[in-house]
Amino acid sequence: MITLSWLLLIALVGGVLALVDGILRSRGRGSALLGILEIIAAVLFLLSLFFPGIPFGALILAIITAVLVAVQLFVRRGVRRGGIAITVVALILLVLWIVLSQGWLVIPGVN
Repeated sequence: MITLSWLLLIALVGGVLALVDGILRSRGRGSALLGILEIIAAVLFLLSLFFPGIPFGALILAIITAVLVAVQLFVRRGVRRGGIAITVVALILLVLWIVLSQGWLVIPGVN
């Protein structure tokens, strides 16, 4: 049974936005190879939130996804206006999830 919490919600929104960003970039708006890698990392990250048997675990996949999103942010060739906003929000949410899940920052009611 899955307990719905703010931490899970932050991870889901960040992962879905990273997935959408990867799809937009692989369709010709940016680097297609990085977009495909971002899609794979985001899907594995989202699956690792629900299934325990995913290799590397949720933390490592979140770090990989955040790094790919950050690289996509700096390699922003051919990106329309909304694409940068999706990338920035996905990066912020992924980094926030990493910080909160590790206990580096404690916010009562969230973690």
